[in-house]
Amino acid sequence: MSKFQVNKVAVLGAGVMGAQIAAHLVNVKVPVVLFDLPAKEGPKNGIVTKAVEGLKKLKPAPLGVVEDAALIQQANYEEHMDVLKECDLIIEAIAERMDWKLDLYKKIAPFVAPHAIVASNTSGLSITKLSEALPEAIKPRFCGIHFFNPPRYMALVELINTPTTEARYLDALEAFVTSGLGKGVVRAKDSPNFIANRVGTAGMLATMKEAQNFGLTFDVVDDLTGKKLGRASSGTYRTADVVGLDTLAHVMKTLQDTLSLETDPFYGSFATPEVLKTLVELGNLGQKTKAGFFKKVGRDVLRFDLASKEYVPAGQKADEVYGRMLKKPAAERLKLLRNSEGKEGQFLWAILRNGFHYAAVHLASIADNARDVDFCMRWGFGMKQGPFELWQEAGWLEVAKMVQEDIDAGKALCNTPLPKWVFEGPVAERGGVHQQEGSFNPTTGQFVAPRNLPVYQRQHFPETVLGSNAPKAETAGTTVFEDESIRLWTLDNDVLIASIKTKMHAIGGGVIEGLLKAQALAAESYQGLVIWSPDEMFSAGADLQSMMPAFMMGGAKAIEGAEAELQKAMLQLRYSNVPVVSAIRGLALGGGCELAVYSSKRVAAMESYIGLVEVGVGLVPGAGGLTYIARGAAENMALSTSKDILPFLTEGFTAAAMAKVGTSALESRKLGYLLDSDVIVPHKDELLFVAINEAKAMYASGYRAPHKRSFPVAGRSGIATITAQLVNMRDGGFISAHDFHIGKLIAEVVCGGQVEAGSMVTEEYLLALERKAFCSLITHPKTQERIMGMMSTGKPVRN
Repeated sequence: MSKFQVNKVAVLGAGVMGAQIAAHLVNVKVPVVLFDLPAKEGPKNGIVTKAVEGLKKLKPAPLGVVEDAALIQQANYEEHMDVLKECDLIIEAIAERMDWKLDLYKKIAPFVAPHAIVASNTSGLSITKLSEALPEAIKPRFCGIHFFNPPRYMALVELINTPTTEARYLDALEAFVTSGLGKGVVRAKDSPNFIANRVGTAGMLATMKEAQNFGLTFDVVDDLTGKKLGRASSGTYRTADVVGLDTLAHVMKTLQDTLSLETDPFYGSFATPEVLKTLVELGNLGQKTKAGFFKKVGRDVLRFDLASKEYVPAGQKADEVYGRMLKKPAAERLKLLRNSEGKEGQFLWAILRNGFHYAAVHLASIADNARDVDFCMRWGFGMKQGPFELWQEAGWLEVAKMVQEDIDAGKALCNTPLPKWVFEGPVAERGGVHQQEGSFNPTTGQFVAPRNLPVYQRQHFPETVLGSNAPKAETAGTTVFEDESIRLWTLDNDVLIASIKTKMHAIGGGVIEGLLKAQALAAESYQGLVIWSPDEMFSAGADLQSMMPAFMMGGAKAIEGAEAELQKAMLQLRYSNVPVVSAIRGLALGGGCELAVYSSKRVAAMESYIGLVEVGVGLVPGAGGLTYIARGAAENMALSTSKDILPFLTEGFTAAAMAKVGTSALESRKLGYLLDSDVIVPHKDELLFVAINEAKAMYASGYRAPHKRSFPVAGRSGIATITAQLVNMRDGGFISAHDFHIGKLIAEVVCGGQVEAGSMVTEEYLLALERKAFCSLITHPKTQERIMGMMSTGKPVRN
């Protein structure tokens, strides 16, 4: 790993991006100071204070927990320049004005530490030109660092060097951004708008142009260019609203000002669309002004109509036939779209063709290789596949011929032919730009392997491009046991890995059997057990679908037996003398949350959403979740001087009764589903590496399971207090009668039933109460309505 230590970061500019970059640094525990101009009135830090306050209200939330906004140190250029001397990394994120940036660089130069890296978050200005304002001593440590909005959620960071940037500083920064911030790094050439914004903005402009050509409305275009096309669900125009129409117009202007027909043959299609100009003039800048291409009025969504300059009802969908076409295999899909007679199909083919054409023509000037373009479009624009991946999957030469035929027929955006390398040489011969040894670099004519910096040794299964034939987690390592529910395998013969295979990683009988087998095997032959799956979900909870037939045949008794087995498995994991580490990413809900909290330790990706959500289907947590809450309250009380357990129970009860889900690993910790001793990992692809090493460290330090202890409960007086609060909520119309009934059952379990306050109980006693509550609810008509509603629509029923 790099020895570049980042103890503190300065972010210059408290605008939308600067403030959110500071927020993400706080999320990953990096001390940060946020600078801006001194306020003309009131406190000098007024501009920064307002920006930090704004972070608390912004959606999607830039902070893991809003309270952490207080951790952003506030500063201004008049009073606090000396603070820059303490910073190892300085990120400039002020407005996209070359003159303003150059002026700021001259001001900060005397205060930059001799080892510090200075980087600009410009979205497209020349990094080399920016570096000219810096002293010679700083130039080797200067580069571009381009985050994407919103920076907490978008994986991409482009790093751009100048001719004077030293490689060691760029390598050190890449290591920090990858492991420390959890980002996917692509090194871009210092060309206008770099890679993602160059290709993405050109694509957005081309989409708007083709939409106008084919006479399609914004809502229909978004329906076609969202999830159906394997892109961000917000489609084209809604994405523009989220980004900000002024920001989009600025990025377009950068293309217009820095390029020409001589440098970019597509320049003729870069004109700012008339509708965008109009919206910006009207001050309708998208989400930030609550009106852009779309506007929400109450529950109604309206779209802007250029002719009348008014908002009209939206919600029109594309013809379903095109949704079916887009589900076909790539080769068939593209041919169907190209030969389509309907304008929606012709539009789809046109935007895909334009994307292939643009990426091929510009590859050599903007990127080192084709992989970098595809990663940029995936990580920065939310595409499922980059343009080269789709092209290669559909048949390289076949698609190339179709694109060239359209160019020759005058149907493309410009008449520049596809580059020679598309039809001749190694790419054509081998069927695409991505091969096992690497991705194509048109300048050298070689296939280039990914950079092999030490930081990437922490990623057992990094993201790859189609055609690279990289090892897949599903088949990697040595398989010890596998069936349709679970795979038990190992990478190093030291730690056993359990990967759940069921749909949404639902926990049914097969998974339980597999986990018990895994624990027994790990205790016998391994240093630890890691529960990890290679995709976006830890577990969505118990398998209700498989539970219903058993209920129909055997009633509540059959369910009670299954619940008892599930609870027994959780206890076996908790009291395993070999460490069990849950590696969590994405959803860990219901039974998935219980599996996590009954493990010896948890390692969670930053974007982990953990909670007990059984109330949504009319049930209570039945695999030990309520017992965990009761035990946790007793343990927390024991650390205090208080003898009243109820205050320590309130947070856990509320989380379960309201089905609260942590919106980040940080908030999940606040809810009690992660402990302070658990590890939060910024980069999802490092999760397995960290979990394996945690298991080994626990084993090496002589890990033993906790003692089984009895603990005090709140008893009947606690039940009475909580019930009184529930009565107020029911009578006030905040919860339904059935919600009240479920809430009261949860209270009875977490308080330990009808016993005296302070009575000592065991986990087994509370688990029996859980089972009883769970089984009483599953026979309830209102609960059955909720279960059937969730299974048929995927949405909770409120009754």
